[in-house]
Amino acid sequence: MILSQTFNALSDQSRRKILELLKKRDLAAGEIGEHFDFTAPTLSHHLAVLKEAELVSARREGRQIVYSLNLSVFEEAAEKVIKFFKK
Repeated sequence: MILSQTFNALSDQSRRKILELLKKRDLAAGEIGEHFDFTAPTLSHHLAVLKEAELVSARREGRQIVYSLNLSVFEEAAEKVIKFFKK
């Protein structure tokens, strides 16, 4: 995990909303898209940024791609930030 990628991914309000949705349950890309007014390519871009930062993982289920939250990256980022402020 690269901390700058994590913070870059978290800097966008739409990506934070996607993460909030995934906190509740795993969702297919189409299900995520139902919560936004932007185009499929824009959603794809946001999901790619989240995947690159390893904040979400994706798996194929038939014709759908289902996204899951990766909590270990959040834990690692929080640990690094706390460690920084303890010094």
